[in-house]
Amino acid sequence: MTLKTVGANMSSQNLENVAQRDAAAEAVSWSPRSPAERVLMALKMHGALSSSALGAKLGTTGEAARQQLARLAEEGLVAATSEVRGVGRPTQSWSLTPAAQSRFPDTHAALTVQLLGIVRNSLGEQALDTLIAIRESETRAAYETELADRTSLRDKVAALADLRSAEGYMADWREEADGSLLLIENHCPICAAATACQGFCRAELDVFRSVLGPRVEVVRNEHIVNGGRRCSYAIREIAP
Repeated sequence: MTLKTVGANMSSQNLENVAQRDAAAEAVSWSPRSPAERVLMALKMHGALSSSALGAKLGTTGEAARQQLARLAEEGLVAATSEVRGVGRPTQSWSLTPAAQSRFPDTHAALTVQLLGIVRNSLGEQALDTLIAIRESETRAAYETELADRTSLRDKVAALADLRSAEGYMADWREEADGSLLLIENHCPICAAATACQGFCRAELDVFRSVLGPRVEVVRNEHIVNGGRRCSYAIREIAP
């Protein structure tokens, strides 16, 4: 998958070189190609960032990032908010606007919603539940196969994040200070379907709980369908 191309060129030669290098390299399927796409992807993956922080993540200057952000703001794809951090001038943090979501893969959203509507209206709610249950069962079986050789919870969550990334969820994970694990999904390629029928979200949470084991607690903390920037899941082993 690739993001849709944004036409503006980055003023910084350094950032342009980074984009050209990435275009020439073998990268994962959703890797952005143009400088503007790299900016959008960074904000998608990391949330609100200042221009200096964004420049650091992209390997260029804060000024180069700021100029690109200004162009994207003109297109209505990013917006800035001011944050007061101690003494001194407020810091501007940039984040994606709702319009920017159209730049990311949507897995043929309109067709998916139409088909779900046909199933619901023509065959009934039970038929839709059956469809979701079949998808849940097949997903669980596939994940169980991939996680079969993983013994520790950390290894299982890492493998699960890889599986979800391969499906377009832009997933990552990390260990928290309290020892719990956090599974993060920065994108939802089935968001339109999940919005039309939240049974998909319930089924996915059930799959996570099933494949990670009965002694593991999985709690969804953030939810894209409910307005969150991402979906995130707190994962911890349950004490005996």
